[in-house]
Amino acid sequence: MAFFFNFVAISFFLYHLVRLIMWAMLDSDIELFFLSKLGRPISSLRGKVVWITGASSGIGRDLAIALARQGVKLCISARNISELLKVKQACIAQSNGSLGPNDVYVLEMDMLHLNHHNDYFNMVLDHFKTVDILVNNAGRSQRAEWGSINIKVDRELFELDVFAVINLSRVALNFFARNSMKGHLVVTSSTAGLIGAPNSGTYTGAKHALHGYFEALRNEYPNVHVTMFCPGPTATNFLQECFTDTPGAKYNQTVQPTDRRMTSERCGHLYALAIANKTHLSWVGTFPINFLLYIGCYYPNLKRVLLKIVGMERLQRVRDSR
Repeated sequence: MAFFFNFVAISFFLYHLVRLIMWAMLDSDIELFFLSKLGRPISSLRGKVVWITGASSGIGRDLAIALARQGVKLCISARNISELLKVKQACIAQSNGSLGPNDVYVLEMDMLHLNHHNDYFNMVLDHFKTVDILVNNAGRSQRAEWGSINIKVDRELFELDVFAVINLSRVALNFFARNSMKGHLVVTSSTAGLIGAPNSGTYTGAKHALHGYFEALRNEYPNVHVTMFCPGPTATNFLQECFTDTPGAKYNQTVQPTDRRMTSERCGHLYALAIANKTHLSWVGTFPINFLLYIGCYYPNLKRVLLKIVGMERLQRVRDSR
């Protein structure tokens, strides 16, 4: 009898292990994978007004293009107006004639100017008369050893990656409430918002904070959709603008062609699918990122054992896509 129960237990464990490995080979979580096959297409957002912050490059840029292909009206904002204008032209060109110049609104905006967030929002309303979806994509990452980070860096990173996001989202939330709208708030988080990333202590803390803020919002405002999107390592220029441990200093390195990273185009496409399907939480990334996330999120005790086996040096190589 004991042999039988041991056999059943081992078989059950092996079944889940095989299933976990199969899921980990995907480039998204299992929910988003199925939604990409059976869920709402991106075209279901056609005619909606979507505001994307941090849209001048990287994931924000490619998300804008993925939405434009399906006739989604866009407000794209960032500090770099010349790059935004290039993104606008790319969006119109990729829209197959469904978008004109007035359907892609370019807004020069500094997220750190919190006192002007209402003004920025009103400028978008003056143009489109409404905002259906706000995508909080603007932000910066970090590379720094935890013990050497100057507290001013913690404050500066949180100002941009957390407080600016929260403030603009509250402006949008109040607009949704005044107009009895079932609005949609979307946040670009990170896999660092789900498991602790080495040499990115402040950034990891900021992304975890966002999950706490928006989980509370989701519970208080059930009529407002909230999507947390967590990309793993992606081939963008983010390393150049990374915070370090010193105020005012930038990491100023580039992503290498040999790095194992998801393309920004693929990430933008999956992001658009997550928005179209109003997922609560989605993550994307190349192997072994998904495997680590499944272990970290669903088997936290096993995660501690796994980290001891893998070691910090190997984990750091995974973190840097090498």
